[in-house]
Amino acid sequence: MSSQLGIAVPKILLPRAGTDLATWAVVACDQYTSQPDYWRSVDARVGDAPSTARLVFPEVWLGKDDEVRIPRIQGAMRRYLDERILVERECFVLVERTTDGPHGRRTRRGLVLAVDLEAYDYMRGSSSLVRATEGTILERLPPRIRIREGAPLELPHIMLLIDDPARTTIEPLFADLAHYEALYDVELMAQGGHLRGWAMPPAAAARIEDALAGLADSTSFRARYGLTEDRPVLLYAVGDGNHSLATAKAVWQKVKATLPPDARGSHPARWALVEVVNVHDEGLAFEPIHRVLFDLRVDFEGALREAFGDDVRLTCCDRETMFAQAGAGTTHRVGLVRPEGFAVVAFMRPTQTLPVATLQSFLDGFMKGAGAREIDYVHGDDVVCDLGSKPGQIGLYLPSMDKGDLFRTVILDGALPRKTFSMGEAHEKRFYMECRKIVP
Repeated sequence: MSSQLGIAVPKILLPRAGTDLATWAVVACDQYTSQPDYWRSVDARVGDAPSTARLVFPEVWLGKDDEVRIPRIQGAMRRYLDERILVERECFVLVERTTDGPHGRRTRRGLVLAVDLEAYDYMRGSSSLVRATEGTILERLPPRIRIREGAPLELPHIMLLIDDPARTTIEPLFADLAHYEALYDVELMAQGGHLRGWAMPPAAAARIEDALAGLADSTSFRARYGLTEDRPVLLYAVGDGNHSLATAKAVWQKVKATLPPDARGSHPARWALVEVVNVHDEGLAFEPIHRVLFDLRVDFEGALREAFGDDVRLTCCDRETMFAQAGAGTTHRVGLVRPEGFAVVAFMRPTQTLPVATLQSFLDGFMKGAGAREIDYVHGDDVVCDLGSKPGQIGLYLPSMDKGDLFRTVILDGALPRKTFSMGEAHEKRFYMECRKIVP
């Protein structure tokens, strides 16, 4: 355990030998939220086999049958423990994920470890070692808290980023694969790609901590970002799963209040299982997160003009032109997908730093005024074009941000607008494999 670095070697739980890992592992529960057929196909594929599909709450179903589903999930966790479907190991886990998609083949490398929730603060203006990269919506936490409070297990789709341009932490570990114990090697379902994992021996764990300590050194931290004054070190930026990590923090705060001080350091709820990835990893891509409005109740284009006047311009075009022009130029440009075709919306005098911030500030007011029944955040060009083209719906196509700007922006400006970027597309998101007990 390294409290100074905010990490610990976790006691992970993996399925016992003989378990079909292709059925066991399913994609992060916050994906395909407007595509219920995806999750129905997962249920059909899994059947009665042991699977993480029975241990998570796909967000597509949130608010529909919570009172039935939450106890069922928690019961499945207890049953898997009682039936010894899960076997415990204490180690860091080195992981490699290879996926294919419209952008070609990508290989992403990471490290599964436990992060100290005492080192994380999701509130705006945080200066903690672990920080959110986007705003946390507190209203989204209660159903997640209800699941975790009664759960004996956690399953991570949380991904933390480190800014390691010299590749000192994760990448060197792959030179010694022959000396590590292989934990899993599986082709994932639904075009999820291939996943491999290895247990890290104690010597490798020590090298990992040494490398992270170098990144956390305050002098090198200031030099890396050209800072002329002391600022608290940002070592880990939350890339995926911010609301899951915020949920873990909220539950720990409740548990912590019930414990004597000498019991707080060792309680398993103080820690959360995460995967750490170098933001400079060649297999890590920042993809935009698009918006879709469902059941429009007012004229969307009229609302834009009312809000921005002559400072907004809308130009009809074809699909490929919309893709090319979104984000281009000095104005803020986003794509618009409607049943009648495509367009580019240009905000001529933006007051925000990023196009997504300009758009989101408008959408927040639009939704507060009941301009549409629902807004969803989706991944993939085809998905936003398909959903936006349906009657009564609008799709908003966003440009991507440069991942190299992430740490500097968060250090200097604080958290980004919510849903600014996605680490890969939906099928590239983390699949659940490891579990960890969060009760003594």
